Amino acid sequence: MDSTASPAIAIRDLVKRYSGEKGSEGKLALKGVSFDVPEGGIFGLLGPNGAGKSTLINILAGLVTKTSGSAEIWGFDIDEQTRNAKRSIGIVPQEIVFDPFFTPFEVLENQGGYYGIAKRLRRSEALLKAVHLADKRDAYARTLSGGMKRRLLIAKAMVHSPPILILDEPTAGVDVELRKLLWELVTDLNQDGVTVVLTTHYLEEAEQLCDRIAIINHGELIANKPTRELVDMAREKIVAVTVDSDLTVPPSHEAFIKAEISGPRAVEVTYNKDRLNAGQVLAILQQQGLVVEDVTTREADLEDVFVSLTSTAAQVA
Repeated sequence: MDSTASPAIAIRDLVKRYSGEKGSEGKLALKGVSFDVPEGGIFGLLGPNGAGKSTLINILAGLVTKTSGSAEIWGFDIDEQTRNAKRSIGIVPQEIVFDPFFTPFEVLENQGGYYGIAKRLRRSEALLKAVHLADKRDAYARTLSGGMKRRLLIAKAMVHSPPILILDEPTAGVDVELRKLLWELVTDLNQDGVTVVLTTHYLEEAEQLCDRIAIINHGELIANKPTRELVDMAREKIVAVTVDSDLTVPPSHEAFIKAEISGPRAVEVTYNKDRLNAGQVLAILQQQGLVVEDVTTREADLEDVFVSLTSTAAQVA
């Protein structure tokens, strides 16, 4: 990915205030959000319910009018170059939206017609194959399983070959096996050159798929970093230790954040990895007369960071 390339999406000082009842001030859903989505990667957009993610996506899709600020999609301003901006993006919504009496092939053909794509240039057959629905080409869409409908939505969003694909909670409510299949599909699209923006509640999903992650909370951007850097922001680490005799009280030391007995001969020590490393923790335990028989460690993950950042932002607000 070329760091000097123009961003796939550029958002500057984006504000959205919904109108209130009888002239009163409505909800401020976005409070001057600014960030870039780099071209060619998988970009995660995270945040609690009501954080402003869907509002932001709906502004990019042209479904919600922004109050102020600007947004460019593939270099096209969403206000001044609306048509080109819309053709540069495909959006997979949370809701299942297509006529249940059309077949998957007809759904894609109709969508191609909406974009003015000549019949000979449409890619309906290839898209059905790409999302593993070629064998359902002529089935009524209403007979498809939930997972098949999700895949059809992705194919529908790619009908006009947009360089950017936004997936809004694509795996919400699906089982683990289908989630894995959707992950593979998204990864394949990205490897074919499509820039992907993913909103999700599954932090594991974002951690595995995304190169970079932005977090929105209460309408404000509170983080925007490469995924690895975000995970590294968590400073707590846990060492789980098994010793050779029963424990009655947990070990204590000023350098420990906490120590808890997790079994008759097991203790978990939480420490700040900026102050200690695992070897120093073990040395302290041995100095206190404990004989260590087994050790495991747990690194912080994205969920730890997410909870820490959103709870801190809530306290500040």
